[in-house]
Amino acid sequence: MNAQDVNLSNCDREPIHQLGRIQAFGALIAVNADWFAAHLSTNLEDIFGAGRTLEIGDRLSSLFARPALEELRSSAAALSGKDQVERLFGIDLFDDETLYDCALHSSGANTVIEVEPHAKDDLNRQLALLRPIMARLEKYTDVRDLADEAARQLRHSLQIDRVMVYRFREDLSGEVIAEAAREDLEKFHGLRYPKSDIPNQARALYLRNRFRIIADVDAEPVAIDPGVSFDGEPLDLSMSTLRAVSPIHIEYLKNMGVGASLSISIIIGGKLWGLFACHHYGPKLLPYSQRTAAELFSELFSLMLDRTLARQIAERREMGREVHSRLMRDIAAGTPLSASLPMIEPVIQQVIPHDGVSIFVEDIYDSRGSAPNEEEFRAIVASLNGAATSRLLSSEAIAERLPRAMRFADRAAGALVIPVSRTPRDYLILWRKPLTQTVTWAGNPEKPVESGPHGDRLTPRKSFEAWQETVEGRAEKWSQAELEIAEGLRVTLLEVILRLTDEAVAERAKAQEQQELLIAELNHRVRNILNLIRGLINQSKNDAQDIRTFVDIVGGRVSSLASAHDNITKGNWSHAPFSELIETEANAYLSGKKDRLDLKGPEAMIAPEAYTVMALVIHEMITNSAKYGSLSDQSGKLEVEVSRDAEDNFCLDWRESGGPPVRPPKRRGFGSTIIERSLPYELEGTAEIHYRLEGVEARFCIPARFVQWRARAEGEGRSSQAKKTMNDKLENVPDIVLLVEDSMIIALDAEDCLKELGVEKVRVESTVAAALDALAKSPPALAILDYNLGKENSEPVAEKLREIGVPFWLATGYGEMENRLAELGASGLLTKPYGKDELVEVLTQAGQD
Repeated sequence: MNAQDVNLSNCDREPIHQLGRIQAFGALIAVNADWFAAHLSTNLEDIFGAGRTLEIGDRLSSLFARPALEELRSSAAALSGKDQVERLFGIDLFDDETLYDCALHSSGANTVIEVEPHAKDDLNRQLALLRPIMARLEKYTDVRDLADEAARQLRHSLQIDRVMVYRFREDLSGEVIAEAAREDLEKFHGLRYPKSDIPNQARALYLRNRFRIIADVDAEPVAIDPGVSFDGEPLDLSMSTLRAVSPIHIEYLKNMGVGASLSISIIIGGKLWGLFACHHYGPKLLPYSQRTAAELFSELFSLMLDRTLARQIAERREMGREVHSRLMRDIAAGTPLSASLPMIEPVIQQVIPHDGVSIFVEDIYDSRGSAPNEEEFRAIVASLNGAATSRLLSSEAIAERLPRAMRFADRAAGALVIPVSRTPRDYLILWRKPLTQTVTWAGNPEKPVESGPHGDRLTPRKSFEAWQETVEGRAEKWSQAELEIAEGLRVTLLEVILRLTDEAVAERAKAQEQQELLIAELNHRVRNILNLIRGLINQSKNDAQDIRTFVDIVGGRVSSLASAHDNITKGNWSHAPFSELIETEANAYLSGKKDRLDLKGPEAMIAPEAYTVMALVIHEMITNSAKYGSLSDQSGKLEVEVSRDAEDNFCLDWRESGGPPVRPPKRRGFGSTIIERSLPYELEGTAEIHYRLEGVEARFCIPARFVQWRARAEGEGRSSQAKKTMNDKLENVPDIVLLVEDSMIIALDAEDCLKELGVEKVRVESTVAAALDALAKSPPALAILDYNLGKENSEPVAEKLREIGVPFWLATGYGEMENRLAELGASGLLTKPYGKDELVEVLTQAGQD
């Protein structure tokens, strides 16, 4: 074999379970099904005494006493499993009161009997020690603390120089996580060992046979006769407690200065989790009873460790459930996932530590902390999309998988990629900064390739001093616990997205339904308004003596009607007084004859979501009264009484009197539907209406959650009249106002209002270019700018006005412009539709500045 052919797999191929030799502290006899000797160790007389021996093919009954043989046969009959071992302690093999310990197991077609001298009364003593030891371990809930205490207790029990708890890592390298040793010994705690130190077949044996003893590294092994069976097969010693040691491993132990060793497996869930590795710096033979107790200790420790790990898993799951609950609460409240990063990042940080986070949802990118910028991230999206669907991708060096990630590897080397949808592919990615990591090995992990004394194999390491390896450009590895939490997080985010999607679909359906209702209502409303205006004109002709009076009367009533509709759409989303609603609606028909309306009861402040519904109902009732009821002539009256019922609900009693005789409607139109069904359907309220001959009576109620109550102040509800009084006393009215508005009707109406309020000259422009040209010629004292001018906006005009120091107000139908007033330099906001009252406030504020 050439040097280049020597690699770590050479040790893996060594048949350590078929060495054909045993250690000298015991004897071995293998019998066939007829209990004839098939294999014998060559040291029977050394263990049994002179003259006590067998030949191949002899019956075992020719050596052992009958009672002992029957006991051995009974134990052999109990062997039912492949790797089962039966133990007999203190058996008198020769009926001479000399006691032995025996271990029996099956090996192919043979039954193997291993015999050692018995330590009197030792088994009971060893088992008695286990209870207090396990009681001490019960109080530990952390894996490393539990391992530390187990190492101390096992060393004390075995009276051995060093006990290490050796844990296998995911890459099959090993790490000493706990150690108890003589004070004068060099400590191995924290050292790492490459996976080649324990070959694959040795790991397999540790899983099958929990206990491995090497009593004396200098002792010569004892041969087994014959070396191979009649069929040409060597005896399989996998379950043997006496199995000799590989020369390679003997050399390894000698290089460490170890004289004897014990290895006890730690098995969790059927897998080799680790080992108790025990070293003694001289020969150390533990009686079979003590080794059995140590093996039982390992099994109990494994159960305890399994319980501890299960508790940690349960805690991680509980943490995952808490993260799930918090995310469902915070995100599923309606915030889009793409905008949720500030909320979810601190929650995730508690369970999965990271240095940065990115979120990429619906082609929108956001990041926090040490993460790639948008351009850098988009460069790797295509590669991420090529990964397996619905699976986590974790790496401590993402640039090794995605070369384009090298652009930001100095900031984000480790990545935990959590896909949260299928099409389009959306991601939540946690990042970790690169670290300069130092791994401390027990000697150089790269064994030199040498031809040793035992053939062309890797020679065991000769130096076990701490050897440090520096690894750069890699982040801390994502632990299995973190990956489990991340998987739960992926499922949570998928659920959030599905919920938000369902809500969005429901919202769109609801919006579509509301839009259809709005279109129907708008159609009804436009026709109704036109009819009402015609009725107002007809009713008003009897009140006017000349054309100017007629225009004033009609104009006032139309303006009052417009104010009523404005109350439906404009309320700044805060509770509004019901009295203002009823008075504004009625004012269009009363024309100063306010004694025809009698409003009683406490003031009710109606929530926005209920106010608009109530406004629709009241408007329909007022409209019907003006068309057919008590407000349709010059003498009828309307009594509206507000009350609170026993459950604090808002109730409204409507009574008309003095009008023409009432007849129930012959058909039920959209208006009737609004009156009778809006409150029950929208607010879970009630609506009753009775068409009595002497006048309409109705009762409407809405739940208390939509209402705030307060006492009514004297004169409250007369805000329009108060504003009119104030209008007559305006001072410091600007002489020139620039009005930029692209709607001719709105511009003409605003121009008329401004002139009525005392403005001498109103310059009206409809485009940015025309407005800038007007400013260049002569600046105004004040400007009102419609923000949206069709295909352009008025920001250039605002910038010029701010530059020359002219105050201006923005007019818009979009409420979100309010947060841009300071940015644009505007003095205030006019929300469309606006009228004379709002212009009074603008001129008043301008006159005070």
